[in-house]
Amino acid sequence: MSNYTVEKMEQIQQLLDGAVKVGKLAELEAQEAEKNASISENVVDLLKETQITRLLLPKKYGGPQIDLKTFAKIIRTVSYYNVSAGWLTYLFPLHNTLPSYLPPKSRDEVVNQGGLICDVFAPVGKAERDGDGFRISGTYNFASGVLFSDWVGLGVVMEHPDSDRPEFCMPIIPISEVTVVKNWDTFGLRGTGSNQVIADNVYVPLDRILRLEVMDSTRRPPEKDYDTEYPFYHVPFFSAFYIGFANIALGGAERALAEFKQLTEKRVRLMDNTRESESPRSQRVIAEATTEFRTAEALMEKYIQMLENYENENERTPGPAEFFAIRTKIIKSCVDIVVRLLLTLGGAALYKGGPIELILRDLISVGTHKTSLYEDSVASYGKELFGFNGETLG
Repeated sequence: MSNYTVEKMEQIQQLLDGAVKVGKLAELEAQEAEKNASISENVVDLLKETQITRLLLPKKYGGPQIDLKTFAKIIRTVSYYNVSAGWLTYLFPLHNTLPSYLPPKSRDEVVNQGGLICDVFAPVGKAERDGDGFRISGTYNFASGVLFSDWVGLGVVMEHPDSDRPEFCMPIIPISEVTVVKNWDTFGLRGTGSNQVIADNVYVPLDRILRLEVMDSTRRPPEKDYDTEYPFYHVPFFSAFYIGFANIALGGAERALAEFKQLTEKRVRLMDNTRESESPRSQRVIAEATTEFRTAEALMEKYIQMLENYENENERTPGPAEFFAIRTKIIKSCVDIVVRLLLTLGGAALYKGGPIELILRDLISVGTHKTSLYEDSVASYGKELFGFNGETLG
């Protein structure tokens, strides 16, 4: 084994150990995060201290530049302890991939500033040409982690000067140039602090505008001399970008299973004085739920393999709807698992702040994300299987 491999393994273990620390701190502060509709600065500081926020930066900027499988494991580890913290453990480092597709000058500007990045992909804004750049306006909801970010990417459909048609783009804007409205008051994922952002005629230079459709189709940065080892340069952008949602769900469901086992081992039913762990009822539930969970895990492994092999000429090239369908199936399975566990435990599991109650609210909320909608995904995949355009980005 080479020294590089040993060093890399040690580095990965340090990141995983850091993920456990982040998760445990977020779990300790979970009720405070529920009340404040945001994780604390303590958790964000620990994400930075453990280098988790930098783990997907290109290595030229000093980041560990880890592989997709390790990234997935880190997300799942934090989510086991707290789903909202897992959400931001996913999004903060993920958004550091965005500058990797900017021209080198703007990439250096954003990365070297050192701040965190949030985004809203929904193209609800408008872009108007102004000299060598564009003026961006729009009201955007669901900017996760915006209270701790220095930059925000905002989706627009615009006429880029290098295109002959309107295309999906994302200007990268300093937070200081937009207005943040604290409007996050939701059923679940409360700790993500996914507040509103308003851009009012904000000027953005052309070289700080990401061409998202081009990024997805070419899988490359705008320059010819690029880091060929950077994992996001060899996979369809959106399918790779959305990898975290299913891993958040896996982490939450895994914790729910552990909680169910612990609670059931101690439980005695008053009606028949039966120890529940000895009852075929709960034995059947935990067996079926665990089997369903293992199936979801295997689907996630398949998803990562499909990404890793995407440019292998000997492999079948999956379409974006297939990625979409696998991802949402994992999330749906995890939600179904937790619903069944709560229904089996009965009324005692309903008290607000209990682990399974919180996990269920958070996982249902994960399932409502635009890229997690199961009914949309299977409709799209069915089209793709019959040779039609699935009409999804991934």
